[in-house]
Amino acid sequence: MTTSVVFAFVLLFATFVFADVKKEGDVLVLTEDNFHEEIESNAFVLVKFYAPWCGHCKSLAPEYAKAASMLAGENSLVKLAKVDATVETKLAEKYNIRGYPTLNFFVKGKSIEYTGGRTAEAIVEWVKKRTGKAITEVKTVEAFDELTQKDKLVVLVLSKDTLSNEYKTLEEVAMGQDVPFVFCSDPKMEEKYKLASGTKVILIRKFDEPAVEYEGEFVPAELIDFVQSHMIPLVVEFDEETAAQIFGSKIKWHVMLFMAKSQDHYEPYRKILRDVALEFRGKAHAVIIDIDVENHERILEFFGISKKDCPTYRVVELEDSVRKFKPESVDFNFEAIRTFVDGVLTNAIKPYLQSAELPEDWDKEPVKVLVGKNFDEVAKDPSKTVFVMFYAPWCGHCKQLHPIWDQLGEHYKDHPEILIAKVDSTANELEDIKITGFPTLKLFPKNSDTVVDYSGDRTLEAFKKFLDAGGKTEEAKEEEEPSKPAKEEL
Repeated sequence: MTTSVVFAFVLLFATFVFADVKKEGDVLVLTEDNFHEEIESNAFVLVKFYAPWCGHCKSLAPEYAKAASMLAGENSLVKLAKVDATVETKLAEKYNIRGYPTLNFFVKGKSIEYTGGRTAEAIVEWVKKRTGKAITEVKTVEAFDELTQKDKLVVLVLSKDTLSNEYKTLEEVAMGQDVPFVFCSDPKMEEKYKLASGTKVILIRKFDEPAVEYEGEFVPAELIDFVQSHMIPLVVEFDEETAAQIFGSKIKWHVMLFMAKSQDHYEPYRKILRDVALEFRGKAHAVIIDIDVENHERILEFFGISKKDCPTYRVVELEDSVRKFKPESVDFNFEAIRTFVDGVLTNAIKPYLQSAELPEDWDKEPVKVLVGKNFDEVAKDPSKTVFVMFYAPWCGHCKQLHPIWDQLGEHYKDHPEILIAKVDSTANELEDIKITGFPTLKLFPKNSDTVVDYSGDRTLEAFKKFLDAGGKTEEAKEEEEPSKPAKEEL
């Protein structure tokens, strides 16, 4: 059989396979059966993993559909698709989907995290950047300077050979970054940065050192670390604009200084923090939280800090869960803060677990009030099965659930072996219980070290059925809110 005939059969087979892909408007509907074929057969696919019950997903849906139509109208190579993660659970597990909606961009089958906005225009702009030339080319210093007027950070690329492996590596890295990469072929620029041969990478910035040259090997992971560790100032003030940069960074450690910008000590303390940040550059970000900003109150609450405690500082690690570290005493000098941060990063200092005071009437109502200090004693009592709601006072979904939870407590108040309880997770932290969203419901069965995560309907009947069945559940129909303050809205 000739090659052309084989190719014809392949195309014919592909036609039948891909004809099964459903579309809603211009959005592809992917399942486990067709997902990999679509990802491999299209150069660029943005995939939205969603849950039908998720409020954030519902808000995104019309913008996502509009973006798909905008791209289709331009005959773009980019396809927009969606996956119901509550049905296609194997796909959700494979791509580590932990919240909804999650967007992944697939380039020739390889997944890149989507880091853009949630409007149609923002989605289109983001994917266009990653489907055109990864590195913009300019021919003169003047053209480069014009580009730098628009951005706080530009990655300048100088190269004697744009076909080299180094340049190709940079193109691969640039595809996944939110900062512009610009190749300038002007000999004046090469002379300025003393490029004799090969390829150079220089970060051009409007803060801290204006030009920082990369001196490592041309390895993608190392180049990404270099860009990530230099893309925000040594000391950054937390606000709506910088939040995404801070918490979206590959750097997961943050030294956080809580103080009022209006106070006289602001500048001297900021300078001390900058010196600390310089010491730990690439390992930890230094962040200032202005305690006078009204919407920062929840951040203070999250860390268990009141305004009268300020100025103060903490170290926090933001991974899948959050670990917070508190100094035994607050000394505002370089050596004290440096020693504390070093102790945290070298695992010499243990995380701080906050606990509210135990109310005197914690067990007077049908729903028992648990805090850090009494949690293990009550929830892990081998003679009881304890069903616990972990909540946040500000969480809208929690507020809706409280009346149902009270009814559940009333139903089991006289049961000799079942307790219904609740924990304010903004005021209480537990070493072996990681909470990533609110409300989180967990069952602690009697005579067992196993903890059962509840993911079923949040109705009284569903809860009763779950408890009476010994901890068996059906899939969730309600949504949860993320636990990290900076990511409340996905």
